[in-house]
Amino acid sequence: MADSERHGAEVEKRRPLILEIKGNSLDDGPGIRTVVFFKGCPLSCVWCHNPESKRPGPEISFDARACVGCDRCLEACREGALNRSNPAYVDRDRCTLCFECVDACPSGALSRVGRFMEVPEVVSAVLKDLPFFSTSGGGVTLSGGEPALFMDYCSSLLEGLKSEGVHTLIETCGLFDIDEFDSKLLPHVDTVYFDLKIVDPAAHREQCGTRNDVILENFTRLFERSLDGGLELLPRVPLIPGITATGANLAAVASFLREQGATKVAVLEYNPLWVEKNLKIGGERPAGRAWDSWMEREAVRRCRDAFAGLEIV
Repeated sequence: MADSERHGAEVEKRRPLILEIKGNSLDDGPGIRTVVFFKGCPLSCVWCHNPESKRPGPEISFDARACVGCDRCLEACREGALNRSNPAYVDRDRCTLCFECVDACPSGALSRVGRFMEVPEVVSAVLKDLPFFSTSGGGVTLSGGEPALFMDYCSSLLEGLKSEGVHTLIETCGLFDIDEFDSKLLPHVDTVYFDLKIVDPAAHREQCGTRNDVILENFTRLFERSLDGGLELLPRVPLIPGITATGANLAAVASFLREQGATKVAVLEYNPLWVEKNLKIGGERPAGRAWDSWMEREAVRRCRDAFAGLEIV
């Protein structure tokens, strides 16, 4: 990596982009929660259900169903990057991400993916939902992407939330510097949702783009900390047909958890909606399997059976 590229990457880590702040969530922790989605992830999972969160930099999204055909974006684009004969509509090699087309679009068919927000701005935005947190036992969840890519930013954000008495939760892929996590995030976080995808190292590298030894070691060390109280750690296993949701892999994950002494696990059913989201940011429709299909009930039941003896939450 060139020095300029390395510097750019470090700047992005100091100034993370926020994808969305989503309120009224019931699926990202206890109670009613507000979720802050970060952009950027050290993994590159084939099936990522938030593909727009993989890259740390800004992107442009095009939703053909929302387009009203007014051509205002074509008039605004000085690079000639928009063309209705292009199936993707946006030529991302020519696009300079000036977002003038987004500003000109009246329907929201074109949208900016990711924007920087100062920590006080995020705190102010989520505290509007404080009454919902108080009455439901909810709080704020940091998700992504991978929040732990941005240790200093998230440390300040979590500290600000805890000062207001807000319950805090991080959803993580598990690939981070554990010592930095301990010093910067752990003092301000109540709960960690930790994804465990694939145990076999070669399969993990093939499907997720990285090694998994650090992930497994980080889970072990965080689990040890959870035994001392003060931190709730919940392992989560996404069910991806033919990849994570195989008998061999689920047995390996269950065995790993039992070795740790874990008593609970969350099993996340496959969500195929990522396919359309990927198309909006210029990705291609994946081939080779039925990526667009939900899992059958019986298949989900068999996957859950692999975790016999553990409480599935």
